[in-house]
Amino acid sequence: MIGAAPAAAALASGVMIGVILGLVGGGGSILAVPLLVYFVGVGSTHVAIGTAAVAVAVNAAISLIGHARAGTVKWPCAIAFGLAGMTGAAIGAEFGKAIEGERLLIFFGLLMIGVGLFMLRPKRAVDLPDVKLSRGAARMLLPRLLLIGFGVGLAAGFFGIGGGFLIVPGLMLATAMPLRYAVGTSLAVVTALGLTTAISYALSGYVDWLLVGLMVAGGAGGGLMGIKLGQHIGASKGAMEKIFAFIVIMVGVYVTAGAL
Repeated sequence: MIGAAPAAAALASGVMIGVILGLVGGGGSILAVPLLVYFVGVGSTHVAIGTAAVAVAVNAAISLIGHARAGTVKWPCAIAFGLAGMTGAAIGAEFGKAIEGERLLIFFGLLMIGVGLFMLRPKRAVDLPDVKLSRGAARMLLPRLLLIGFGVGLAAGFFGIGGGFLIVPGLMLATAMPLRYAVGTSLAVVTALGLTTAISYALSGYVDWLLVGLMVAGGAGGGLMGIKLGQHIGASKGAMEKIFAFIVIMVGVYVTAGAL
C-alpha cells in the first residue's frame, strides 16, 4: 500500500498526462517519468519507466477513441509507423534496462531538452489532409514511415516514453499530413509503443500496478478534458506547444542536474 499523499500525487499526474495527450497527442509521456520520480516519489528509475509506460499506453488508448470518432486518425499510416516503432521499442527497452538508473535519468533529461528545443523550431506549413498510404503512394511513403517509425521506437523503448512529440513531427515529415491528423494518428502509435515497452518492463518486474491504476483513473478524465480543450483553442495550439516546450526544457534541465 502507498500513503495518501503519493496516491493523490499519482492521480494528479494521471490527470496532467491525460490532458496533454488529449490536447496535443503527445508530451504526457515525456513528463510521466519525472513526475513519478520527483512528484510521486518512486525510488527506482526503472520502476518509474515501466509504470509510466503502462499508464501512458492506456491513457493514449482512451484519448485515441475520441480522435477516432472525430475521423482524425490515418490508420494505414499508423499501422506502418507503429509496427516499425514496436520493433524499435522492443530493442530500445532491452538497452534501457541494462543502463544504471542515474545514468538513464541523465540521458532522459538531455532528451527532454532536445525535444523541447525541437518543438520551438518554426514548423513548415503543410496541407495534405487527403494523404493516405494507398498502393500507389506506398512506394514513396512506406520507406519513410518505416525508417522514422523505427528510430522513434528505439527512443521510446529506451526511455520508456510513448514518443508522441517525436511521432507527431515524424508523421508530418514522412507524409505531410496536417497537424490535427498527425495528433490523432500519433495516439495509435503511442499506444502501440507504450504497450511494447510496458510488456518488456512488466516481465522484468518493473511496474507498480497500484500506481498504474491511479494514473489511468486520473488520465481517463484528463484525456476527455484535453480533447474538449483542444476543440476550443485550436487557433492557440501553436502558442500552447511553445509554452509546453519551455516546460519540457526546464524539467529536462532539472532532471539532468539532479542526476549528475
